[in-house]
Amino acid sequence: MRLSEATWTDVSDLAGETDIAYLPVGSTEQHGPHAPLGTDAFTAEAVADAGAEAYDGEVVVAPTLPVGVAAEHRQFPGTLWLSPDTFRDTVRETATSLASHGFDRVVVVNGHGGNVDALREVTGTMTREDDVYAVAFTWFEAVGDYGSEMGHGGKLETALLRRVAPELVRDDRIEEARDGGSPRWGDWNAGVNLAHDSAEFTENGVVGDPSTGTAEVGEELLELAAASLARLTSAVAERDVSRPDRRE
Repeated sequence: MRLSEATWTDVSDLAGETDIAYLPVGSTEQHGPHAPLGTDAFTAEAVADAGAEAYDGEVVVAPTLPVGVAAEHRQFPGTLWLSPDTFRDTVRETATSLASHGFDRVVVVNGHGGNVDALREVTGTMTREDDVYAVAFTWFEAVGDYGSEMGHGGKLETALLRRVAPELVRDDRIEEARDGGSPRWGDWNAGVNLAHDSAEFTENGVVGDPSTGTAEVGEELLELAAASLARLTSAVAERDVSRPDRRE
């Protein structure tokens, strides 16, 4: 059930049937000249919907949080960003709102790499301190060997967009996106990324080759991500979430 499309009576009728909720989170940030600013939100929402369909049980899908930790893209017009503190607070308060209605096992479905550290921290904080058990799932970390090809506005994101929102991909700008991009994320020396912002190493915001991001690859990515999310959901549903006793 998509929470935004349900009535309060629909939610009331669902009480007792499930305690699982997905909270999609993304970002509004540059993805090169060919892909929309909302790419990370669109893909997170699509994976959440597909995961809910693949899961053998009921899941409530909360509205997508569209702005994340994205200051690294601030030189590109249209990018929006929250501080990590504000982002963690937003996720936490949304998840605890879900828990207040009985959906107290929350899987945060993430589409943006810049959110990963903050989500790991806040889901741990919620689990320790609030009446909710939470974990974070990032779709491009759960697609098998494809994960090694993740860039930014590159093959994977373009492919998944071609599957879930093909009308938003600017096909006439694919070559421009490829030719003006960077082959890898960052500027590395001695295992350290010297660049704090994407504009330091990519002229147009792209990392990778979007021309290889076909709809067929996107279909496979969606199936892999949905299957992984469904497996995770089963583990979350079955987990003993009581906190361990203090060791003496």
